[in-house]
Amino acid sequence: MSAGVDRDKRRFLTLLTTGVGAIGAGFAATPFVLSMTPTARARAAGAPVEVDVSKLEAGQMMTVEWRGKPVWILRRTKEMLASLPALNNQLVDPESKVVDQQPAYAANPARSLKPELLVLVGICTHLGCSPSQKIQVGPASGMGDDWTGGFFCPCHGSKFDLAGRVFKGVPAPTNLPVPPHMFLSDTRILIGEDKNKKGAA
Repeated sequence: MSAGVDRDKRRFLTLLTTGVGAIGAGFAATPFVLSMTPTARARAAGAPVEVDVSKLEAGQMMTVEWRGKPVWILRRTKEMLASLPALNNQLVDPESKVVDQQPAYAANPARSLKPELLVLVGICTHLGCSPSQKIQVGPASGMGDDWTGGFFCPCHGSKFDLAGRVFKGVPAPTNLPVPPHMFLSDTRILIGEDKNKKGAA
């Protein structure tokens, strides 16, 4: 019987033990790593969404998701902004007096922190449908010659202007909601939080 040590066997056993130990450590660490990432439920419950608007040109709109809802960001032109005051007598709440439809900082004629950038929840205030974008002016929009741009809910005919304000004589009772938001820079918007209240609803 040889008293020598089988070095190859020892090396194999050492590698095998190390490998099993590493795999075990990985399995043990997985629950801790997963616990540090937000779940889909947490994201749906209101995790803020950061949006880069640097490539959004005047007259263009983008859609992002926050709390499972579509949020529209529209970069309005000077002409779009100039058209807003002329519609006041056709609107239900032209001065945004229904306070729960926007944060206090968006209760202004443009309903925004920066006049050119409109941020809206794209859900009709009638029955929760998603209105269509009808940003074009006049006949090109399919909304008639006098249409100055806005949003139209095809389900029951509710109309909103380019500030998300609801027209009179349609089923929707209130303006489209403005979500809490803040500017992190000139080109980045954080939706779901503002400077007044972190994690705002």
